[in-house]
Order: sequence, then C-alpha cells, then structure tokens
Amino acid sequence: MTFSQPAPDAPFFVVINAASGHVDAEEVMACIGGIFDEAGRRHEFLQVLDPSQLSSTAEEAVKRAIAQGGVVVAAGGDGTLSAVAQAVHGRGPAYGVLPQGTFNYFGRVNGIPQELEKATRALLRARVQPVHVGRVNGRAFLVNASLGLYPQVLQDREKAKQQLGRNRWVAIYSGLRTLAGHVRQLSLEFEQGGKRRVLKSPTLFVGNNQLQLERIGIGEAAALDAGQLAGIVVRPTSFWALLWLALRGALGKLGDSDNVESFAFKRLSVSPHGARRAKVALDGEIQWLDTPLVFEVPEPLPLMLPLPEDRVEVE
Repeated sequence: MTFSQPAPDAPFFVVINAASGHVDAEEVMACIGGIFDEAGRRHEFLQVLDPSQLSSTAEEAVKRAIAQGGVVVAAGGDGTLSAVAQAVHGRGPAYGVLPQGTFNYFGRVNGIPQELEKATRALLRARVQPVHVGRVNGRAFLVNASLGLYPQVLQDREKAKQQLGRNRWVAIYSGLRTLAGHVRQLSLEFEQGGKRRVLKSPTLFVGNNQLQLERIGIGEAAALDAGQLAGIVVRPTSFWALLWLALRGALGKLGDSDNVESFAFKRLSVSPHGARRAKVALDGEIQWLDTPLVFEVPEPLPLMLPLPEDRVEVE
C-alpha cells in the first residue's frame, strides 16, 4: 500500500503528554519548537495535562491536520504513541514520532533517533511509509497487547510507583508481589482459521514489535515481516516457574521453554470463559474491552519514516 506524501511545508500538530511525569514538557517543546522555527516549519503543540484527555487531544490534532493538510506528531513513550496512532489510523494524515519513553520499541524498530534533537531534525526530512500495526476490537496497538497476568503486573506496578516512587526496585518488588499473588488461570477459547481450541493460561501476550520479540527470544518475530502478529501463551505453572520464565525472557530464551507456546496469526478470536469484558493492556495502557477479543492485522499506518541517512541502527 502507498500513501500520499504531505506537502514540504505541511504543518506539524504535536501531541505531547505533559501528564506522563517522564519528561519536562516545557523543555521538550522548547527544543522541538526551536528546530521547527529554524527550519521555517509551521507547528502547534497540543499539551495533555490530564491523562484522561489524551485520546480527545489526539482527536483534536487529527481534525486540525485534516483541515490544514498537516502531520500529526506524537511526543512521548509507547503508550502516548499508541493513543495518538489510534486517532490517526485510517483517517488520512501522516503520523510522526518523537520518542520520549523508556523502551521506545516502536521508534527504535523503525530507526528513529532516540535523541530529541536528532529525531526532530530527521522528522523534517522524513517520508511517509506504511508500517505494520495490530488491532484488537477496533483499538490499534504498536508494540503489544495482552490480557491476564501481564496487565495485572502493569496495574500493580503503577500503584506501587505512586505510593513508593518511580524507580527500578519498586517495579521489581511490585512485579514479584503480583507473581506471588496471581494464581488465577484463564480459560481461553481460541478461534483461528475456523478451528477452535481451549487453553488454560495465566496470560496471553500478542506481539507486534520484532525488536521486543527478539529480545525475549520468541522465534515468531520474523512472522511480523509477513504481516502477521505473534501470540504467546504460558501454560499453567507455579510462582517459581513463572519467575524462572521471567528470567528466561530477560536472557532472551523465553521461546525455548516447554511452558511457553508461541504462534503466528493474522486474525485470532479469544473468548475468556465466563467474562463479558476483559482487562487488556495495549502498549502498556489498561483498557476494558468487550469479549470476544478479536486480534487482527488492519491496514498499515502512514508513518513519517526518516531517510536512510537519518536512521539509527537498532541497539
């Protein structure tokens, strides 16, 4: 699929999540704005001061971009990038990214510089290219989606950080507490290609980022190049076995475990037994979605991809 290129002077509408607490929004805007001013490029910042306003702010950016032939730009971590991509997807405007998070899997896998100044200058010369995204029940995701144990880990970790502070040891402590207390096994009915099966598992993880999947050792990472998603299911197991699996993932050997099943797909329907709604993590952000959960590969996203000479190698 090809997309039309925005005009060389197309304005940028930059959504910046000042409520995330990870960046100094004023400093970030000063850096971006200075580079755009130097290049004579029209731009407008749309700040998100309340996390609950992220989606509506992204929608406003899309409306302005459509009206003025502009580009919607997301400045933030993977969660912010995902929310803005959801607003852009299928609507027409090109989508630009200025990574500001911790992992930045989406930006890194697409060769976007991680330094703000370099990323901003690269955006000025970038060209639209279609990139692969995933979708569940109409909600786009860039990196991953999951239900069960993983969303609970994320939710508990955020609560712990609010109470004890944001650092790595708080995150580790919270994760161990969740693993120790999470004994519920989900009964999941899968439908893929007209075939049905039922699996019990504490979690389902759907990956859409080759870099992340390679880092944890999942062989289906290569399937993303064929326009598919990667599903990962953990078989019912004990706390210590789950802890060992987490360590294997950190060492890049998760896919070698007998307790892990991974598979590639283009469309997958998942029905948790007895649940009308399910808690799903989309790129780290928690959503409640009606069941069944339908994971699929929709039309691509029109990403402003840096020119080859501006791209950085994946580290």
